[in-house]
Amino acid sequence: MLLPVLSLFDYNGFRRANHLGAKEEAGVLTKKEILEALAEWNRAWDDHDLEGVLLLFHEQVAFENWTGGRVEGKEALRRAWEPWFRNHGGFRFLGEDVFVDETAQKVLYQWTLEWPSGEKKYRDRPERRRGVDVLHFEAGKIIRKSTYCKTTLEIDGKRVRLAAE
Repeated sequence: MLLPVLSLFDYNGFRRANHLGAKEEAGVLTKKEILEALAEWNRAWDDHDLEGVLLLFHEQVAFENWTGGRVEGKEALRRAWEPWFRNHGGFRFLGEDVFVDETAQKVLYQWTLEWPSGEKKYRDRPERRRGVDVLHFEAGKIIRKSTYCKTTLEIDGKRVRLAAE
């Protein structure tokens, strides 16, 4: 059974009172809380729920994608991702590995993205893209997300190297 995305975070970004502990009140999450929040975040990605995905982001988030594009602020991130969510309904992220540094409030999250390819020669063919997110938490939210991706993809079961444009 899937838990609702709102079980840890509400849409205003405030922690629910029944989940608060002494460390959380100071904005520091335990490793367990980080892993639970990431599990809910992944469910929101699986449901293609942009608002659910954005729940874990700080209002002043800085995001850098795998092409080097950069967005600052949660509202700017929402505007940047809305077309992607609207036009890429066939995507899903598969978590491979997670490293949590509770003291530094940082996460290294390794994933595989499965989706219809957007590469020109392979448009809409099944693609697998592997990457890593480096997540920095502040006050219980992601304040910085840097995404890195391999330059060799798997499309239709074959390895395809991305060319510099």
